[in-house]
Amino acid sequence: MDKIIIVHAHNPPNKDRLLALLAGSAYRHGDFTLASGKKSRHYVNCKPVSLSGEGLALISIYLLEHVEPGALSVAGLTLGADPLVSGVSMAAFQAGHNLDALIVRKEPKGHGTGAWLEGPLPPPGTLITVLEDVVTTGGSCLKAIQQLRNVGYLVQRVVAIVDREEGAKQALETEGIELVSLFLLRQVAERAKALSL
Repeated sequence: MDKIIIVHAHNPPNKDRLLALLAGSAYRHGDFTLASGKKSRHYVNCKPVSLSGEGLALISIYLLEHVEPGALSVAGLTLGADPLVSGVSMAAFQAGHNLDALIVRKEPKGHGTGAWLEGPLPPPGTLITVLEDVVTTGGSCLKAIQQLRNVGYLVQRVVAIVDREEGAKQALETEGIELVSLFLLRQVAERAKALSL
């Protein structure tokens, strides 16, 4: 690599700005049914933030900080993790590091190779960090982890934008996985409440 571009070298981003974006664009209070089937007063959809230029830039910088030093790839279950793995891979490149992105399908590809994984596949035994937007029970993470482990990859950590604190941490720990989250649901909810005052 001839030239290394350092993102925000002279103007470090403010993590509080990311929290404000999540509180204003990703969080809703009301009556909701979650993907897990649970009812909740809180709903978080990170896509309006992760699919915006500013949002993805901030998310990528902060997720990258928690990717394991020995990881050669980041991976996540489609669709929520698609922008995350791409953004973190690009942020890593701009900082002078090689970190590829893998997308884990929810079902195997219906034609061609029937692959579960999309992206440049590293050799078996490679350490991969899994990225997730919102974790509730950990089901989506575990599905991605299972597919990655099935082909011989080493997964030890999930890095999420928001942890709803509804069992994901414990479920992942049972599988030997550490959960690191940028924010807890209560932090996002508190900021959303403050913004509405």
